[in-house]
Amino acid sequence: MAFRFTDLSALRAAGFDALIDVRSPSEFAEDHLPGAVSMPVLSDAERAEVGTIYVQDSPFRARKIGAALVARNAAHHIETRLMGHDGGWRPLVYCWRGGQRSGSFTSILQQIGWRAEVLEGGYRTWRRHVVGQLYDAVLPFRVIRLDGYTGTAKTEILKRVASLGGQVVDLEGLARHRGSILGDVEGDQPAQKAFESALVGALSRLDPARPLLVEAESARIGTLRLPPALWVAMRDAPRIVIEAPVAARARYLAAVYADLAADTEGLTRRLNGLRSVAGHATVEDWLALLTAGETEALSRALIEAHYDRAYGRLRRDDASPVIAQIDGGDLDEAALDRAARAVAAHLA
Repeated sequence: MAFRFTDLSALRAAGFDALIDVRSPSEFAEDHLPGAVSMPVLSDAERAEVGTIYVQDSPFRARKIGAALVARNAAHHIETRLMGHDGGWRPLVYCWRGGQRSGSFTSILQQIGWRAEVLEGGYRTWRRHVVGQLYDAVLPFRVIRLDGYTGTAKTEILKRVASLGGQVVDLEGLARHRGSILGDVEGDQPAQKAFESALVGALSRLDPARPLLVEAESARIGTLRLPPALWVAMRDAPRIVIEAPVAARARYLAAVYADLAADTEGLTRRLNGLRSVAGHATVEDWLALLTAGETEALSRALIEAHYDRAYGRLRRDDASPVIAQIDGGDLDEAALDRAARAVAAHLA
């Protein structure tokens, strides 16, 4: 039996107990359906080997070798990961296009007695859905941007608005990046396709009748591009602007970027990357502050000589309306709570 995908809401409503991706580990790492678990029936090396035999030797021989490998790997998954499921377990299995890999694994699961089904069209069906949502369609949300200078705790306020019931998407969280040249977090950013899949997954749980709050971003977050439907919706969206004095922003940045400051070698490398923008003398001053452990002074220097200038250039031609200017105060816990409540009030 094959399950026909229409959207994530329908997939969730179908009530499958698990979503199993049987493609190779590299295919899964590049992108997969939200919530899927990886149980490859061919490793990357095995997939390459079978493909080479298919093209250069014999399709029949390739199918024999492939079948043996699939059976062996399926047995391993059953023995190590699936033995605890009872007879009512109902997984949905997919591969690249809903063909031999997912069909073979599903058949084995069905022979055991599990109510396994194949995703019709496989991963390609999902990818077409993502492209349709983010490249071909108009985003069905009234977007509001949370804006403000670097260090005004926008990401933290966004999270607090969500805890108050506001409808938000944390783009920097999905992109695993803090949105500036110093903003990469531990671990690599996802692939572009994986970022887009996570974004569709997040949007699928939201109500288009309610406003959607996102942090104001440029067209890129680190190495990732905001897909066209989202970027168009954000570009002219009204803004709620968070304001705070430079001293408070410097303290906040020093705390938020403490992990970066602790990695002196890594932060030195990042600061050196700004020489062409800020000039050698300015960067040398920053490095002296870093060496001296003056992280708050370094944060202030970065704000005044780099971040605020970059923000000014970015917003110079931004004619989108400002619907509220909210005082972030000292950006302490109480001030952040007040700012979040004020932002949430504008989403009601």
